[in-house]
Amino acid sequence: MDNLESEKGGKNPEEFYASLKEKLEGTHNFPEDYLYKFIITNEEAKITEIYRAFDDVKFTLTTRDSKNGKYTSISISAFVLDADQVIRIYKEVGKIPGVIML
Repeated sequence: MDNLESEKGGKNPEEFYASLKEKLEGTHNFPEDYLYKFIITNEEAKITEIYRAFDDVKFTLTTRDSKNGKYTSISISAFVLDADQVIRIYKEVGKIPGVIML
């Protein structure tokens, strides 16, 4: 999936998430592990906020710092029940300033 922010384009959030739900349901066989990818400035507080969005979900994660250490990429494989849960997590993480969702 491309950067969610750029995919939003001119769509309002409801249209964007309705379209995303349709795409998810057409390409995934829920329940399953779903891979989330984020890039964030290397700030422990923001990274912790991302983890909080996954509090009630079983997940594994990997992180990698950029060459200069300014950014961290986070990949989280989370067991989700349906497209609605995927979207709820994206919306929660989307509230965190400076997070790039891929």
